[in-house]
Amino acid sequence: MITDKESKINIKIMKIINTILFPVFYLYNLILITFYLYPGSLLGYIFYNDISIEPKITNDFIISSNHFYVFIVLSILGVFAYQNTKKIKFLIIYLFLLAIILELIHIVIPVRTFELRDLFGNILGVILVIIIYKIKDKYA
Repeated sequence: MITDKESKINIKIMKIINTILFPVFYLYNLILITFYLYPGSLLGYIFYNDISIEPKITNDFIISSNHFYVFIVLSILGVFAYQNTKKIKFLIIYLFLLAIILELIHIVIPVRTFELRDLFGNILGVILVIIIYKIKDKYA
């Protein structure tokens, strides 16, 4: 049984988490967009001193694993930050548009290339988190 005192503590904890989640979500967005728009691989430059090498977290399967993981983290941060707000539908649209637009921009950025496997990795990362959120929301 949850008491009123425990309920108030839970509400305070959620407020603290939300005050942290929003800035982390926005910072992650900024870093992600910077990495996507940089002409070459910033991580390749940092780790290998070569912008043409992209470090791999795991080997690619049908989709790009790096892109999949990056968009899973972005989507999780966004869903946790916006889950109790009226802006969750806007967030879902934003995540899908960001996943598509950032990959399409690679068509015009030097040293970057548009790849369908990257695009599908982006989109699948968003879809997976949204499906889990919808299932949780329906049965919670």
